[in-house]
Amino acid sequence: MFAERPQNTPADGGADARLALDAQTALLPYALAVFAVGLPVYVWAGSFAQNAGWMAISFAVFAINWGAFYGVVAWLRTDAARDLTRRARVQVMSGLLWAVAVCQMAAFADGAGGVREPLLLLSAGAAVICIFFAAPCLLALLLTAPVAAIGPLYFLFARPDSESAGVMAFGAIALAMALSLILNRMLGRQHALALAHETLLEERLTVLEAAERAARSKSDIVATLSHEIRNGLTGVTHVLAAAAGKGGRAAPSREQLNAALDAAQDLVAVLNATLDSETAESGRLAVDSIAFEPVRLVRDLVLLDRPHAVAKGLELALHVEPDLEQRALGAAIGDPLRTRQIIANIVGNAVKYTVRGRIEVRVERRDNQIAIAVADTGPGLSPGEMDQAFQAFQRVERTGAGVNGAGLGLSLSRQLARLMGGALEATSAVGVGSCFTLVLPFDENALCVAEPADGGETPQPVEAAGAPPRNLRILVAEDDALNAAMLRAILEQLGHQVVHAQNGRRALDLARICDFDLVMLDGRMPVMDGPQTAAALRALDGGNSDVAIVAVIGGDADEARECLDAGADTVLRKPVSVAAVARAVADAAALDRKSLPPGQSAVA
Repeated sequence: MFAERPQNTPADGGADARLALDAQTALLPYALAVFAVGLPVYVWAGSFAQNAGWMAISFAVFAINWGAFYGVVAWLRTDAARDLTRRARVQVMSGLLWAVAVCQMAAFADGAGGVREPLLLLSAGAAVICIFFAAPCLLALLLTAPVAAIGPLYFLFARPDSESAGVMAFGAIALAMALSLILNRMLGRQHALALAHETLLEERLTVLEAAERAARSKSDIVATLSHEIRNGLTGVTHVLAAAAGKGGRAAPSREQLNAALDAAQDLVAVLNATLDSETAESGRLAVDSIAFEPVRLVRDLVLLDRPHAVAKGLELALHVEPDLEQRALGAAIGDPLRTRQIIANIVGNAVKYTVRGRIEVRVERRDNQIAIAVADTGPGLSPGEMDQAFQAFQRVERTGAGVNGAGLGLSLSRQLARLMGGALEATSAVGVGSCFTLVLPFDENALCVAEPADGGETPQPVEAAGAPPRNLRILVAEDDALNAAMLRAILEQLGHQVVHAQNGRRALDLARICDFDLVMLDGRMPVMDGPQTAAALRALDGGNSDVAIVAVIGGDADEARECLDAGADTVLRKPVSVAAVARAVADAAALDRKSLPPGQSAVA
C-alpha cells in the first residue's frame, strides 16, 4: 500500500517496522468489515439486556469507534502517513480504541441479566478479533491484547456461575495470542525476505545503470574518436604521401606540414583527454597536492597562446594582483601539471571560440584561495548550453561548428579541479562572452622560491633553479620500436645523447658498464618490466644507483604508483610530446638523490 519509504525511517530496523505496519494496514479494511458484521449480532443479543439506556450508550460507543476507525483507514492513504513514528502511534492507538471498547462492552454485559454470559462471550470474541488484527505489528499486539482481554475475563471469573465460560474464553484468547505470535514471526521472516529482495533489486539496478553508463561512454568514445582520428590521420597521410613522392605529388609546402602537425597535435590532445576522462570516471585518476607558483605557470601559458591570439587579431592580456607579484611567500596547493592542463584548456578555448575582441586572464586572491579567471568576448553561452558544455562528449552546435575537439575539455577540467580540492566556475551571456574561473586552495605561508646560494643573489623560482644541463647521457629502455624512435628523436632534438635498450634486462646490463645522467623506462616491457628494472637500478653498487629515472607509462594510476614505489623519480604518460619530455627530463635531472636520507623517495 505504501511502496515509498516513509520519512524518519532508518535503512534497517525502520524498514522492518514499515513492512509490519504495511501488513497491518492491509488488514484494517477487513477489520472494519468484521466489526460491521458483528454489530447486528451484538445489537440482537443486547436487546435482551435489562438496562436499555446503557445498551444505547454501548451502541453509540461502537458506532463512534467504527467511524473513528474508518477515519484512520482513510488517513493511512494520505501523505501524512509517510511519517513512520506518527503512523505507528495512530495504528497502536486505533487498536487500543477497540480494546477499550471491548472492555466497555464487557462492563455492559455484566449487568445484562439473563444474557450476561452470552454477551461476555461475545466480548471475548471481540477481544480475539482485536488480537488477530494487531498480530502483524508486535508492538500493537503486545499493547492491544492485554487491554482487550482483561475486561471479558475479569467479569467472567468474577462470578462462580460463569467461571467455566471464563475458562473457555481464556483458552480461546490464549490460543489466539499464541497463533498471533506465530503469525507475527512468520510475517517477520517474510519481511526479511522482502527486504533482501529489495536490496538485490537495488543492487541490480545500480549495476545495470553503471553498465548503461559504460556502454554510453564507450559509444561516445567510439563516435568521437572515429571522427577525430579519421580527420586527423587523413590530413597527416596526405602530407606524408606527398613527402614520400607517391602518386607523382609535389613535396608538401611549409603550410601543409604545419597543418599536418596541427592535426596530429589535435589528435594527441583528443586521445589524452579521452584517457584522462575515462580514468577519472573510474576513480583511478591520481593528482598531487604540492605547493607551486601559479603566477609563473599562468604567465608561461599566456605567452604560449599569445601568438595564436595575435594571428586571429585578438588581444590576450594578463593581470596579476600586485600582492601575488611581489610577495615571496604563498603558493597554490594542487597538482601543477593538472593545473597547467586546466588553464591551457580554458585559455585555448577562449582563443579558439573568440572571433573578435579581447581575452583577459586574471590571477587574484580570495581569502584562503587563489582564483585564475579567463574572460573573453566570444559568442557566449545560455544556461542550457553551459550545462551541455560541461557534459562529456557534448558540444554546443551553435558555437562549435567547424571547430575540432572531442567535447571533453571542460568536463575533464572540472573533475581535475574537484580532485585538487578546488572548483571550476563559469558565467556567460549570449552575445557578450564567457568567464571561466579556476579556484584552488592557497597557502600564504608556503615557500615558492629557492634560497640564494651565497646570500647575495636574487632568489630564483624552484622550477627554474634545477634546469638540466645540455647533452645529458640518457638510457632509454623501450621494447616498442616506434615509441623508441619517437622518444629518441625528441631527446636528440633537445640536444641529448641517447642509448637504446630493447628491454629492462639489457638496460640493466648497460647501466653496469656505462654511466648515465638519466634513465627512461617503459612501464611494461618483456623480460624485466619498468618497476623491476627501476628497483634493480637502485640496488646497483655503482654510480647509476642514484641516476634519475623517468617511467614512461600508459596512463594507468596503478602502473604509475608501482614505478614510483620501485624507485622512479617521476612518470611520463604516453603518447609523449616534446614539451612533456622536456619537463619530465628537467624535473628528474634537477633532483639530487644523493642528498636524500636512505630509503626516502625523491618524489614529493
